[in-house]
Amino acid sequence: MENFIQEEKIHQILKEKKNPNAEEVRKIIKKGLEKKGLTIEETAVLINTEDEKLLSEIYDAAYQIKEQIYGNRLVFFAPLYVTNACQNDCLYCGFRSSNKELKRRTLTMDELAEEVQILEDMGHKRVLLVYGESQKIGYLAESVKTVYQTKSGKGEIRRVNVNSAPLTVEEYKILKDADIGTYQCFQETYHQETYQKMHVSGKKTDYFWRLYALDRAQEAGLDDVAVGVLFGLYDWRFEVLALLQHSEHLEKKFGVGPHTISFPRLEPALNAPMSIDPPYPVSDHDFKKIVAVLRIAVPYTGLILTTRETPEFRRELFNLGVSQVSAASKTYPGGYKDSISHMPEMEQFTLGDTRNLDEVIYDILNMGYIPSFCTACYRLGRTGHDFMEYAKPGDIHKFCTPNALLTFAEYLLDYGSDKTKKKGLDFLEKEKSKVDPALLPVYEKKLEEIKQGTRDLFF
Repeated sequence: MENFIQEEKIHQILKEKKNPNAEEVRKIIKKGLEKKGLTIEETAVLINTEDEKLLSEIYDAAYQIKEQIYGNRLVFFAPLYVTNACQNDCLYCGFRSSNKELKRRTLTMDELAEEVQILEDMGHKRVLLVYGESQKIGYLAESVKTVYQTKSGKGEIRRVNVNSAPLTVEEYKILKDADIGTYQCFQETYHQETYQKMHVSGKKTDYFWRLYALDRAQEAGLDDVAVGVLFGLYDWRFEVLALLQHSEHLEKKFGVGPHTISFPRLEPALNAPMSIDPPYPVSDHDFKKIVAVLRIAVPYTGLILTTRETPEFRRELFNLGVSQVSAASKTYPGGYKDSISHMPEMEQFTLGDTRNLDEVIYDILNMGYIPSFCTACYRLGRTGHDFMEYAKPGDIHKFCTPNALLTFAEYLLDYGSDKTKKKGLDFLEKEKSKVDPALLPVYEKKLEEIKQGTRDLFF
């Protein structure tokens, strides 16, 4: 297979664009504000910028772009670990097959349903199912269907995303038939030599099988796919440009790039040496730059921030272009029922933000963000090409704001604490001024219906 990650080219570009001058940086920022994306060369200039004044201008541009495309929304989800059984031996992961101290568990469908009910009782409407790399496609498909079928009171999961091992085209078709949302498969590191060192045994040792996983998913009809890098395994500058090359490859071959990009940093995990002492640690300073530069370089791609980061640092990153966030996460199977914040003998990695969902929501309300549980685009077919047709002209914003407010109203009425409900209802009244005037009468009618007990209304 051809390696569309051109390592020599990336290194050469990073070298050529070192120490950029202010005029060049500002010219690229200005282009970025047009929301047409950046070339790899232009992205390298921003990556190599160290001047604090220029960095501040980069951060401001990232914030403006996110606000113009997505508004002041933050979409919530929860990861749901279905199993920690895994055939691979990866030096950075607590699930690695050689970790004999890890307590292995694979949920039955009844146990999975219990986890789903707990998440529904929190107020979550979308989950990301996470699997170790040992499961057969039948189990994956059955677990997706179980999540959709499980209801608790007024709660339901309306969109199931999946993070699993790379599959064949035929297996991806089975996942599509199960009606999944976004399919995630992260390369972990795009640097091939590092990749081979980090993956000791198992199917994951095959760099190209993983690299082309999203091609096969697209060929199977899954047009919402997600890329990501585990930052800390190799030079973050290289990885950012490689992410863009992967995005360009998908855009060129299938006409649409990744729906989301994730950028987790290595966090300590039981018996995972590279997680304790990362080969290329990423500082908070550099991590902020990663988020902001990605928002400018790929403006219409969702950027996902996990609970690996602390509450204090997450607040900073919300202002740099993040559009989706996890909350109240557990990183091992059965974690929501156990309700234990830290269980190293079972979890994949440790968490930085262990607050419950309501606490996170109250916090972001204070920052002026709309907590959104919207899943409308998936269910109306606004995915892949169709999503971009709405997003690039700015039309998606017209639907996103009222849908976010309607789903937030559901949360407040069904699950919000007294403190959050009071603040949230006042916030809803203030934010309705941002609803498109042409949609406002219908929005107000739908909101009143929600207050009267109707659920799942959207544009």
